[in-house]
Amino acid sequence: MTTIAFADGAFEVDANIVAEGLGIAVPLLQAGMRSGAITTRSERGLDADQGRHRLTFFSGSKRFRLVIDEHGTIIQRSTLDFGNAPLPRAAHRPSG
Repeated sequence: MTTIAFADGAFEVDANIVAEGLGIAVPLLQAGMRSGAITTRSERGLDADQGRHRLTFFSGSKRFRLVIDEHGTIIQRSTLDFGNAPLPRAAHRPSG
């Protein structure tokens, strides 16, 4: 199983995982993150989701999401791709 490292509130995700999820090459991922074209959000689970974290990566018309457990093990991945249409504002909101 793939794990995500985290300490002091920061997560370290292998670039290959994110690049694959967004359907781009690693150098494009790195350039996009440096330029701000690719952004991220992290959310901590509450109540029934206590101990889980949701890491979301946004790039153009795509959203790639990882859900990890308290050990950093990836338990869910999903990609939302709107093709040529822009990613709707609702896709940027935290999920409830």
